[in-house]
Amino acid sequence: MQLSKEDVLKRANLACKNTLMETLSIEVVDYGADFLVARMPVNNKVHQPDGVLHGGATAALAESVGSFASHIFIDTETYFVRGLEITANHLKSIKEGFVYAKATFLHKGRTTQLLDIRVTDQDDNLISICKLSTISLPKK
Repeated sequence: MQLSKEDVLKRANLACKNTLMETLSIEVVDYGADFLVARMPVNNKVHQPDGVLHGGATAALAESVGSFASHIFIDTETYFVRGLEITANHLKSIKEGFVYAKATFLHKGRTTQLLDIRVTDQDDNLISICKLSTISLPKK
């Protein structure tokens, strides 16, 4: 059964209840055939002490959107997906507004996946570039 875009987004956001994603107010906002987008507000909950977006919050956003992408595009009836490694290069600071993370696959293998995650601000300025590797393991 093929789910509508609205159903996929609703299911993804319902899965965020009582998790780190809810704590950081991360919301899945768009997806297509080969990408997934989530956003996170930049406010005092995700600031460093000097008032800019914390790199750890950015990494949490990137891992969240990348993991969701793997869950959506991998057969999760048969497999479960776990993150293996994440890297983040922070290029620009931001104090307020929203950041958007767009995850696309660089490699979508049966066992391992590699995702490119671009984090941008509301004006599409590049804030961080992240890479996430995931693994699909058979459910027992």
